[in-house]
Amino acid sequence: MIATQALHEVGQSLWLDHLTRGLLSQGTLRHYINDLAITGLTSNPTIFDQAIRRGEGYDDSIRAGLERGLRGEELFFQLALEDLTRAAALFQSIHQQTQGEDGWVSLEVSPLLAWQPVPTLEQVLTLHARASLPNLFIKIPGTPPGLRAIEEAIYAGVPVNVTLLFSVEQYLAASNAYMRGIERRLEDGRSPDVPSVASLFISRWDKAVNDRVPQALRNRLGIAMGRRTYQAYCGLRESRRVRHLESEGAAIQKLLWASTGTKDASAPDTLYVEALAAPDTINTMPEGTLLAFADHGRVGRLLPRDGGDCEDVFEEFIAAGVDVEALAEQLQHEGADAFVKSWKDLLACLADKSEALGMGHGVTR
Repeated sequence: MIATQALHEVGQSLWLDHLTRGLLSQGTLRHYINDLAITGLTSNPTIFDQAIRRGEGYDDSIRAGLERGLRGEELFFQLALEDLTRAAALFQSIHQQTQGEDGWVSLEVSPLLAWQPVPTLEQVLTLHARASLPNLFIKIPGTPPGLRAIEEAIYAGVPVNVTLLFSVEQYLAASNAYMRGIERRLEDGRSPDVPSVASLFISRWDKAVNDRVPQALRNRLGIAMGRRTYQAYCGLRESRRVRHLESEGAAIQKLLWASTGTKDASAPDTLYVEALAAPDTINTMPEGTLLAFADHGRVGRLLPRDGGDCEDVFEEFIAAGVDVEALAEQLQHEGADAFVKSWKDLLACLADKSEALGMGHGVTR
């Protein structure tokens, strides 16, 4: 049994953090589903940017969109939804077989709105209605203002992938926002079955500190945060509040590991996948990480429900001068800023591509 299937067997969902038109048209995504146990997918603007910039696969769709008067973000969302609709169809049988627990694809709202809850919610509702897909998550940043948009989106019945979470505190705040939305639906006599996932970013922790900590601490902080958050996740699932919501028919918000590609070239390329194996969780991984894990990864000891040695590891980082709490806030802000840069690069790419196709008049960067 290959490692990806073994990981699936222990109860962790493997999602692909990658989507291009070529991945769909060449049958690669179908191969990953059939042979590598991939059961869902996430996407981001950087991947679309690279795909649009490097080939001609989107040219016809860009022309068609421009002829319809689509520009800027509207043009991008049209292209993304075309791809996500095809991807969602490939995962539809998984979605049905798991009764909606798996088989999801994700679309991100504009990162320009990360600190603006009202415009975020408006775009979430618009995209959800426009896509009309039963297995589409809308990604909303778990920033303090984003928590309001998350609660309102859940209350409105929109499945949400909460992104840009880095710490236990941020994860619990996102979970509370989700549960408040569900509780309000129950109070109003509405169905509580509105799924959600909470995405904790892992590798960015290590990238932020590796150059200023002893060698013995390199590439250990992200995993420690994963362990601490998994402990909180397991505790939350056993709480009276969650058990009550579950008894009323609510879905459990699953914990998702994001940013699981190794950024340190000296570290194993399967580091975070192997370290974060745990049932009832999701790991969304870059294509290269997926292929590496399928080739030479292994499933060993599962994550300890009690967090294992994570608190001892945090003490070592604190002794080395790392303010973990402050760094969590910094990483969320930097992550939001990085998303904005990627978004602007994507819109510039679309404008350049439109010009190259001879249809660039009026394109908004």
